[in-house]
Amino acid sequence: MTPVPWPLLQAAVKPEPLPETAVSIAAGGNRNRFLSSGFCFLIKGREMKVLISDNLAPIGEKILRDAGLEVDVNTGLPPEELKAIIPEYDGLVIRSATKVRADIIEAATRLKVVGRAGIGLDNVDIPAASQKGIVVMNAPDGNATTAAEHAIAMMMSLARNIPQATASMKAGKWEKKSFMGREVSGKVLGIVGIGRIGSIVANRAQGLHMKVIAYDPFMPLDLVEKLGVELVELDELARRADFISVHTPLTKGTRHLLSTEFFANMKEDAMFIDCARGGVVDEEALYEALKEGRIAGAALDVFEKEPTSLETTPLLSLNNFICTPHLGASTSEAQENVASAIAEQVADYLLKGAVRNAVNVPSVSDDVLAKVGPYITLGEMLGSLHMQIARGGVEEINLEFSGDLAEQDTGPVTVAFLKGLFTPILQDAVNFVNAPLIAKERGIRVVESKTKQAADFTNLLRITVRTNEGENLLAGTVFGKKEPRLVRFNSFRLEALPAGHMLLVYNQDKPGVIGALGTTLGENGTNISSMTVGREESSKQNIILLNTDTLVSRELLEKVRSLPDIDDAMVLELPAYNG
Repeated sequence: MTPVPWPLLQAAVKPEPLPETAVSIAAGGNRNRFLSSGFCFLIKGREMKVLISDNLAPIGEKILRDAGLEVDVNTGLPPEELKAIIPEYDGLVIRSATKVRADIIEAATRLKVVGRAGIGLDNVDIPAASQKGIVVMNAPDGNATTAAEHAIAMMMSLARNIPQATASMKAGKWEKKSFMGREVSGKVLGIVGIGRIGSIVANRAQGLHMKVIAYDPFMPLDLVEKLGVELVELDELARRADFISVHTPLTKGTRHLLSTEFFANMKEDAMFIDCARGGVVDEEALYEALKEGRIAGAALDVFEKEPTSLETTPLLSLNNFICTPHLGASTSEAQENVASAIAEQVADYLLKGAVRNAVNVPSVSDDVLAKVGPYITLGEMLGSLHMQIARGGVEEINLEFSGDLAEQDTGPVTVAFLKGLFTPILQDAVNFVNAPLIAKERGIRVVESKTKQAADFTNLLRITVRTNEGENLLAGTVFGKKEPRLVRFNSFRLEALPAGHMLLVYNQDKPGVIGALGTTLGENGTNISSMTVGREESSKQNIILLNTDTLVSRELLEKVRSLPDIDDAMVLELPAYNG
């Protein structure tokens, strides 16, 4: 099983003052695996060792040493060299260069924690780390201001042609009339994604006397309005904005979110900035829009392929395009912030058992683990599913615990659900510690209720999520000792494993639909590992939930949608589960 971990609402667990006391760690219910692997916070008879394998601000090393840890700084290691020395270390501190692959994790016989000085964790095999009981932490809050300021700097550089004018002067020219700029005061700034960084950009733009509008389908209207920002649809933002700045994570739903149609809707004199994630903008579509003069200019700090060059993106050949090599977090202040944060987190975890900003395995007591562990796995799965089927911004969450489950400590289940809920839209910026804080920041009301009576199952977790456009109900239980199951999807009753790659199909209850669906998937190389049908007698409509070995492509999804008697279909990606 790929472990789906759970925290307590508290950010830390206080270990007993015994040198070999092991603090409980959630690993898909297999606590013995962790104990047998020597997982503990304090090791008798030797000093804890930490390896810093990427360039880190000196303050990080100092904090680790001052805490009493032995620290080695060895950067630029080839994978095989890292694999050879990793068995010596209890902690590993990285940035983006080190690739913590499954084979390196397998070789790390003493490793207890990997700390990423920054947000992104795509260079860490988190399932492999979780399986081995290695906690993975990041520092998601250290560079928000720096990233926002970089977007503002790129906007100003575009507006005043600063890079082009600089290059011209360095070439010995004085082309004053060639670089006529424009003011930003009084203009409309459109922000795609008004989360933590986007809201800082909005604040800075308002200080420049700009009108700010934003598109974010997951943010409540009243919360955005409190920022002094008008919430609009994406096509309206494209039509109205003089400058557009992107601040959304790269997810399945946001990949190439901004493409040909979006650029066609923009004003001809509008300018586009992306300092968020490569892949949110379709670079080929942006190139065509700039080349043909459909928009006035663009600035990118991030690219689909990094490092990038003229060979990988023709954007670099255009005079109305400016760029930087992923410098959004590259200020001395930001690097010191993330270095300090991750060093303190790693030291506190190794020496005290305190958990902050862990994305996979926070601490939990044996008692809680034994009683509610599988429901924490289920909770995160249902959270991820809820967000992917929701429309509009989430306003209220109601969690109902029924049966014997109602008598247990269900706080970790609630936190796991929130983490699962926000992961599809925030990715690595959400973890098991900050998920409740994110819900509070977004003005989401979280309500828990308990009843000892359970009609159909010994235990039942029933969760309703209300948005500004409607609500969805999902209910789940655990079969046997640890098998999570989805047993209700709105008005449909079914029995499905809510995990891994999935395809959700709404169809008419007619003969031949399932056969045609299976044939279409098979002919396109997609294997079905399991399938469940939920039926609604009153409407003669079914839903079909399929687990697939691989992710269904966009092209295949459109083929499924075009089949007779299929009303709609969508691809889902849920936390993995291997039994």
